[in-house]
Amino acid sequence: MSVSPLTSPTPTSAPSQAELLDFLRRAAADAELIASLPLDPEGRTWLRLEGPGGSEAWLIGWPPGTGTGWHDHADSVGAFLTASGELHENSLAARLPTDGWRTLELIGDVDRERRLGAGQGRAFGRHHVHEVFNDSPDRHAVSVHAYYPPLPRIRRYSRTGQVLRLEQVERPEDWQ
Repeated sequence: MSVSPLTSPTPTSAPSQAELLDFLRRAAADAELIASLPLDPEGRTWLRLEGPGGSEAWLIGWPPGTGTGWHDHADSVGAFLTASGELHENSLAARLPTDGWRTLELIGDVDRERRLGAGQGRAFGRHHVHEVFNDSPDRHAVSVHAYYPPLPRIRRYSRTGQVLRLEQVERPEDWQ
């Protein structure tokens, strides 16, 4: 399902991270849009949106205790913003090889942690490895996400201590 909650001018180039965040702020402020997302008590829910400049955008509902696991968005830049509730993000401040590895030992202080309450968001570059979750024991969170170019793949990882292991590569056809 594709929904266009906001009208964005047709750009002559790829949207910047700032433009993605601006779109997310406007979407998160649209109370009717946020209320249109069905919330499930057990699993995440989502609604596809038309992002600016051909970007891929999503409205996502997060029940208490749900999360993404460690992943990246491959060659896409992205941004996300919490519309309601609070999300927790753990990320790696390390440049990872893009391909050709299965196991990687992380060296040094690479861990970063953020808590993003309603109205707070962040942008990130290509190959940004992170996990996002709602660690509230009793409250849903809702967020808006945008990626450009539209997601070519998502790489999923497991992590034990300082060891990061590539577990799976998903492509858009896997999400249908």
